[in-house]
Amino acid sequence: MAERPGSLDELALIADIGGTNARFALTDAAPVPRILHSRALRNADYASLQHAAEAYLDDIGARPRRAAMALACPVHTDEIRLTNRAWSFNRDELRAALGLDELHLLNDFGAVAWSVPALAADERAHLYGPVQADLAGPASVLGPGTGFGVALLVGDAARGWQAVETEGGHVSFAPIGDEEHALARWMNARHGRTSWERLLSGSGLSSIDAVLRGIDAGVDVGTPHLALAPREPSAVVAAALDGHDTVARRALARFCAILGSVAGDAALLHGARTVMIAGGIIPRFIPFLRSSAFRERFLSKGRFAAYLESVSVQVVTHPHPGLLGAAVALRLPQKVETA
Repeated sequence: MAERPGSLDELALIADIGGTNARFALTDAAPVPRILHSRALRNADYASLQHAAEAYLDDIGARPRRAAMALACPVHTDEIRLTNRAWSFNRDELRAALGLDELHLLNDFGAVAWSVPALAADERAHLYGPVQADLAGPASVLGPGTGFGVALLVGDAARGWQAVETEGGHVSFAPIGDEEHALARWMNARHGRTSWERLLSGSGLSSIDAVLRGIDAGVDVGTPHLALAPREPSAVVAAALDGHDTVARRALARFCAILGSVAGDAALLHGARTVMIAGGIIPRFIPFLRSSAFRERFLSKGRFAAYLESVSVQVVTHPHPGLLGAAVALRLPQKVETA
């Protein structure tokens, strides 16, 4: 834990609120953002974001006056509802309840995008393409966690950066090959459509694994229910990396292949020179990702394969990029909405 830099009440609250965990910390006014007194709370243990935030602040004994929170949902209205958690709130009411003078709200992957220019060299891992001495924009920032986030980072170090929040994770999935068409049929039967997020997320990896096991068992994947219950995504990853579970390896390999296609699509949509892959899942199996079909699928864009060969693909390895991005955005209040 970092040393306390003075009174806790002089610090600002930062938070990264996902569908599964709520991460809180404090930050000071130092030019290089610092994450202090960080805690991770399980969302399921709290009735609301307000209760979780109050529990954190009570635990460390701080009463900050400013806050920036990254949320896994759109944040452009006064009434906020998380996409993958039954939490909702009014931004003015939350600000008042927490005793804040300022409350900045960001989309969670908007916050991750803000973090990218602040990453140290050892907080990102090179995958493919040119090795960059300095970050080159535009940059597509995307990745799987509880959901699938997509953001765009534009600008450069000289002129400054701007993060553009998107809901790109809900773009429709385009299957390639029999296995992916089977995945889409099952998702369509269960949800009415298949988005990137339905497959490229923790629950998505579990679903891919369950569908592949179901296919091997002769289950009709055109129905919304499978005979085999999904495994936890961490269990699928562990079984795949262990090497003895062939279905888990197929599931993780399919996940990586689909991620390659989606990352290539995002790069073309954004005109990206850099693709930054973030989220809580990917850093667990970077060597597996490198050996997968990710690169083949990333480049498989017909006449634009050569364009994509010049795009640098990297993985964010910072443990809490959402918190870092919230701290960065708090230093740029004119660029984020304030309640």
